[in-house]
Amino acid sequence: MPQNNFSKILLAAIDESLSSLGDSPKQAILFHLEDSFKIKKEQIPENITEFAKALEKIFGPGASYLEKLIVKRLHEKLGLDFENAESRDFLEHVDNVKKRLRPKEGYITL
Repeated sequence: MPQNNFSKILLAAIDESLSSLGDSPKQAILFHLEDSFKIKKEQIPENITEFAKALEKIFGPGASYLEKLIVKRLHEKLGLDFENAESRDFLEHVDNVKKRLRPKEGYITL
C-alpha cells in the first residue's frame, strides 16, 4: 500500500476517534495541536511521534484511551483483526499495522 494511502486512512481513523468526543472538543484539540504543538491536522500522519507526545501532554494518562481508539479504528478501516496487546504503545501499534500490510500490498485496493 502506498504511504499516502496509509496516511489518509490513519488520518481518517484519528479524525473519527476525535469525533467520538464531540465536535467542540475535537475542534479544540485540533486547534491546540496546531497552536501549541505546531501540528496541522493534515500533517499528523507524517508527525505521528509528535502527535503522540502532544496527546500525552494534553490528556496525561487519558491519552491511552484515545490512542487505543485510534488503533482500533485503524484496524477496522483496513480489515485487520485488532490485537489488544496492552504491552504495545501507540507508536508500536501503528508501526505494526504498517508491517502487517506490506505482504498484502497487491491485494488491498483502497
